Amino acid sequence: MELTDYVREVSKADFGKPFRHQASWNPRLQTTGGRFFPKDGHLDFNPKVYQELGLDVFRKIVRHELCHYHLYYANKGFHHRDQTFKDLLAAVDGLRYTPPLRTVKIRYTYQCQGCYQIYRRQRAIDTTRLVCGHCKGKLNLKNQSKG
Repeated sequence: MELTDYVREVSKADFGKPFRHQASWNPRLQTTGGRFFPKDGHLDFNPKVYQELGLDVFRKIVRHELCHYHLYYANKGFHHRDQTFKDLLAAVDGLRYTPPLRTVKIRYTYQCQGCYQIYRRQRAIDTTRLVCGHCKGKLNLKNQSKG
């Protein structure tokens, strides 16, 4: 099934209104599940959301973008901050935020000698230049994991 056809099906089933524009995959999206473009009415979706989180989560993201779409064309508040958007999103069981797509690997753990604050990082830091953000104490590498 093509993406635009799927979005039209969700729009008809969950909103009772037609989706008259195009929907497309945008692999450049990193942290967002989709985008609505008021200028020409098309929707972009992140293919990684569908691949990693499945059809159930993806359908909720489609509903989220369709809330923007239908409210915009009804001349109602379609922004995240608008109460009309929040009410419609809750009514159709859409997602407010996209769940995290990838987990961050913690490879380096540093500890301050002064206040014992723990710092977890993906990349190594230069302990000769950087100090604790709380007490300006010296940082020591506590442990390093592989991978």
